[in-house]
Amino acid sequence: MLQFAFKLVGALALVVLAMAFPLVPEAAAESVASDYTKVRLEACRQIAAADTEEGTFGGAWQCPGYKGQPVYVAEGDLRMFVSFGPAAADEPAAGQTLPNFNTVNETLEWRLRDGVPFATILRWFPSVDDSGKTGSVLIVTQLLPGGGTCQIARIDAQANKNANVLARQAADSMAGSFDCSNPPAIIGAPGILY
Repeated sequence: MLQFAFKLVGALALVVLAMAFPLVPEAAAESVASDYTKVRLEACRQIAAADTEEGTFGGAWQCPGYKGQPVYVAEGDLRMFVSFGPAAADEPAAGQTLPNFNTVNETLEWRLRDGVPFATILRWFPSVDDSGKTGSVLIVTQLLPGGGTCQIARIDAQANKNANVLARQAADSMAGSFDCSNPPAIIGAPGILY
């Protein structure tokens, strides 16, 4: 009986210690969060003028992003191009766009791991038909300067009610390991992304 009492006291002591000093795996895990900046071309520095001869290149701008991270925005043939980083114009993302004529939203979501940006999520508005109707597509871009900054996922926001959740999941699970020689993954119901 005395041996049982010692075991019980020992077990209770372990429970009390565990409650006082819990082993929290989350404390060692990375903290993932979002922050937001605006892409307003009127507040950006123009780095390339529009092509007046052919009229297909609308210009290029460098905008301030999260904690000064450069955001490259260009327009060509009524399509937008967005890239990131110190050599953003040379990254694969600078040559990626949607096939339809399009514009981009001004709110840019930055996915952060322990305060360091690793991906962005931006809403694009591609034309659907000649009536002026537009779709809504979330594009996830991984941030890997030196040739690895590229679009990694596209989500039709009208075909997927949980598009923002899907975009964040894609960013958190795919960014950092995506091979930019592959086309961006279509996540969820394809909608207009067929």
